[in-house]
Amino acid sequence: MATSEPVRRAFAGMFRLSCRPRITGLENVPASGPFILASNHLSFLDSVLLQALCPRPVHFSAKAEYFTAPGLTGRLQRRFFESVGSIPIQRGDQSASVAALESLVALLEDGQGVGIYPEGTRSRDGRLYRGRTGVGWLALTTGAPVVPVGLRGTERLQ
Repeated sequence: MATSEPVRRAFAGMFRLSCRPRITGLENVPASGPFILASNHLSFLDSVLLQALCPRPVHFSAKAEYFTAPGLTGRLQRRFFESVGSIPIQRGDQSASVAALESLVALLEDGQGVGIYPEGTRSRDGRLYRGRTGVGWLALTTGAPVVPVGLRGTERLQ
């Protein structure tokens, strides 16, 4: 799954101008090879922000509805999510979750970056909740380093 570098750059510029994010620790993202970004999740925009502002392309899972909506808006939405390297996942289905993790393994084995929210979903109240085993399983299965990410304030962007 290829990302569109012009789309990433355009969103990075837009976010830097409009949100003025304070970013530290980018030196912890490996210059080459696989990596896993493990982040808290406060806003719909978190994945887009991380995909745009990370120094290397990173693939996140996104709910399948973003890829299947009808009409012009649905097509534009699908193209956008595909262009930033998002991977559709059917939520609520255990076998689909396993398939999504397997697609992340394939990306990591190809030397790419993936993003995952250890809590499994967005926090509705801003608190950090108990993580699930997906990020640990990915790291143990592939040997990819985990880069922890802490987002603050993104819930105010919605």
